[in-house]
Amino acid sequence: MTISSGRRRQPSLAQLRAFAAVAEHLHFRDAAAAIGTSQPALSGAVSALEETLGVTLLERTTRKVLLSPAGERLAVRAKAVLEAVGALLEEAEAVRAPFTGVLRLGVIPTVAPYLLPTVLRLVHDRYPQLDLQVHEEQTASLLDGLHSGRLDLLLLAVPLGVPGVVELPLFDEDFMLVTPLDHWLGGREGIPREALKELNLLLLDEGHCLRDQALDICREAGREDAPVTTTAAGLSTLVQLVAGGLGCTLLPRTALKVETARSSQLLTGAFAEPAPSRRVAFAMRAGAARAAEYEELAVALRGALAALPVRVLGPDA
Repeated sequence: MTISSGRRRQPSLAQLRAFAAVAEHLHFRDAAAAIGTSQPALSGAVSALEETLGVTLLERTTRKVLLSPAGERLAVRAKAVLEAVGALLEEAEAVRAPFTGVLRLGVIPTVAPYLLPTVLRLVHDRYPQLDLQVHEEQTASLLDGLHSGRLDLLLLAVPLGVPGVVELPLFDEDFMLVTPLDHWLGGREGIPREALKELNLLLLDEGHCLRDQALDICREAGREDAPVTTTAAGLSTLVQLVAGGLGCTLLPRTALKVETARSSQLLTGAFAEPAPSRRVAFAMRAGAARAAEYEELAVALRGALAALPVRVLGPDA
């Protein structure tokens, strides 16, 4: 007797989640912790999936877990199915009610400390039913998270030039020069960009977009060599290095008040117009189910930026 495909047993989502977790971690205990289940339940779900599919997915030894050849092929399919189900649930959540549920916002470290107070106050006051979850990461990691669906919306410096990502411009802000007290450019206005050619400029570590922006500004000023002798993981450390007399640095204007307040051994200088600047924007996936919400949030945030030293942009900037 032939069994029709319509009556064939179907794997459950729980079985697929269990298998996908084991395929990712190659360890039953870690996989069980990742999806919030017990190790026996996880093992049982994977065994049930193997029985349903009629193939061996794992090679189990006393020391480790390996994917079988069939497991390697089917792990890709299982991940795709789970991502599709996640997209379906996101779509359903979006149509139920705007500005409710979870919004996973990714923010770069050179924006987060200075703009998040404004963002959080706005969400608290205007969208109290929105569960905003903030993730601070560097740009490359944020874009990976956006493409994989781990993050919903990004707040970062642009342009990105990444296919499939839509930018919603928020504001432009100037860079300021931060120097030790005894530096000849300390406290000056109208500093020409060409002065950067002679400075010992301290920068952030590799991976920070602010580092790349600073290097671009130096190249525009005619400096060909990389002005890097000392780097730092964050702006706070960078400013302390300047206060200690190791060199100068560039800070976005939104960071100036917070970071320079940490030391009395600093002066700031302003560049001549047009000053070097950066643009900050929201970024979302093209065709995102909640695109209209993100656009509305961008409009609301532009209206809340009046207290910051930035140039607010329109949606078509």
